[in-house]
Amino acid sequence: MAYYTQTNSASTSLIERALAATANLLQAAAQRYATYRVYRETYNELAQLNDRDLNDLGLSRSMIRGLALEAAEKHAGK
Repeated sequence: MAYYTQTNSASTSLIERALAATANLLQAAAQRYATYRVYRETYNELAQLNDRDLNDLGLSRSMIRGLALEAAEKHAGK
């Protein structure tokens, strides 16, 4: 006895596109979170230094945010 099976390629394609879009969304979210973690770790480490230690490094407290952003951008550019 013969059987006939019809698959709808349009619905399969739609499902594949939805899964791919979800995967891309999750990957982008993971990358953003990793970049955020680099920013927070850099910021927190520099913020813990006292003014004298920062001055020894040639930094001021007002530069911490910018340096943390720069570190995060370099990480994101990997």
